[in-house]
Amino acid sequence: RQDGLPKARIRDKVRDVLDLVQMGRFGGRKPHQLSGGQRQRVALARCLAKEPKVLLLDEPLGALDRKLREQTQLELVNIQERVGITFVMVTHDQGEAMTMSSRIAVMNAGCLEQVGTPVEIYEYPGTRFVADFIGAANMFDGVVVEERAGVLVVHCSELEGEVLVDHGGSVPAGAPVTVMVRPEKMQILPGAPAAGLNTARGTVADIAYLGDVSIFHVALPTGRKVEVLQTNLRHTGDQGATWDDSVHLAWHPANALVLTR
Repeated sequence: RQDGLPKARIRDKVRDVLDLVQMGRFGGRKPHQLSGGQRQRVALARCLAKEPKVLLLDEPLGALDRKLREQTQLELVNIQERVGITFVMVTHDQGEAMTMSSRIAVMNAGCLEQVGTPVEIYEYPGTRFVADFIGAANMFDGVVVEERAGVLVVHCSELEGEVLVDHGGSVPAGAPVTVMVRPEKMQILPGAPAAGLNTARGTVADIAYLGDVSIFHVALPTGRKVEVLQTNLRHTGDQGATWDDSVHLAWHPANALVLTR
């Protein structure tokens, strides 16, 4: 009405946007007759009805429970692809950002730390802050010893030895760095790992069973705890290691990353 559209056009547009957010059959209901998720969809429909060039979503799913939030995330992605409008979404939920975006900007104290695709941000964070903010990460302080055929050798006192990193880039010997390894990139082995892998020994201190995965906290002799994520492939729930077991940790040099800041 504010845009001066004829009644027939208004009726058609309202019907179209309600159908787009799967709310067409609830068009006659009052706000108090709608659930929280349905109200979120109506709010989105109001915005889409104006056909903006850019739509800002500020914590749009914060009030929803986990299952409804995950379902609505995918619905929003599908709607964005259908209408072709640029969505700019602000969120503190890292999983939500990874699921919904084609491009992520990570901010720290009002400054952009890194901009990239979800894969770039997660697999190749540019700074220690980004690595720690997006997903879980094991980070070990160390000093570059040398470079061998594109592989950096880093001495990490917490691991009581040297670590090989394929994705090291060009870093001079003697430079202080941080070696990052994601928990799912590490393996827990009962015996000594194969040659060519980075290794460490420790004791299983804690286990969190989450159904599809288990999270292990392994205490190293230096006192440092390392987080390892293991997929539960067996229906029996046999995790292969239990509390107080002495285990080997192993990870491939290609699955580690050197951070210089």
